[in-house]
Amino acid sequence: MDQSSVDLLAQIIDDSKNIVAFTGAGISTDSGIPDFRGPKGVWNTMRPIQFQDFIGSKSVRKESWERKFRGELNIAEARPNAGHTALTRLYGLGKLSAIITQNVDGLHQQAGVPANRVIELHGNAQYATCLSCKRRYELDLLEKAFREHGYVPDCEQCGGIIKTATISFGQPMPEEEMRLAEELSIECDLFLVLGSSLVVYPAAGLPQTAKTYGAKLAIINEQDTDLDVLFDIKLQMNIGEVLAKAIP
Repeated sequence: MDQSSVDLLAQIIDDSKNIVAFTGAGISTDSGIPDFRGPKGVWNTMRPIQFQDFIGSKSVRKESWERKFRGELNIAEARPNAGHTALTRLYGLGKLSAIITQNVDGLHQQAGVPANRVIELHGNAQYATCLSCKRRYELDLLEKAFREHGYVPDCEQCGGIIKTATISFGQPMPEEEMRLAEELSIECDLFLVLGSSLVVYPAAGLPQTAKTYGAKLAIINEQDTDLDVLFDIKLQMNIGEVLAKAIP
């Protein structure tokens, strides 16, 4: 580990008063959840299901639910790791104003960050909602129905299609969450990227927004990104190991 880089990051964090963390799949790999675009990423072995295909085809919906209930992403069994708990410590110090996350695993909340300080740009995979009336459904009840009948029934309240509360390929980004993310990026003095490839827009444009408004940028990510030139400090190391030292 490059201790001088870790020490520099620790100093930047110590000097900052309004930090926003932006987390991607890389922060959760130590919890056993695979990333999506790395060398062993999910999308290298499994075709993503497009939103329009999901709503337009019962067979595609069945395939989607089969994947979910096979537990291919290991989300149900995952627990927060050292990276998540370090951010919780940072929140407890009053320095971390919010976490903007591309993840759908809910591990930041499990680690103790209040749900209203976690901005989930891509939704949450731990429950489902009706696409029409937004009624919430718990997954254990849906899985029971799927095992018994071979499909997830439509919404009992309005007859709409039920889908995990995640944002799929081709599905519009949540407007309120994006508005909050942009507002937080404008107001922060340190924008800390953890485990994101920064290729999914519009979310990947948030570091540029933060920099435009005067924030320092720091990134910990094992792979290079196309936006690395923007950052004041870049560490290609394990996120949990770095944050455990930088946020004691």
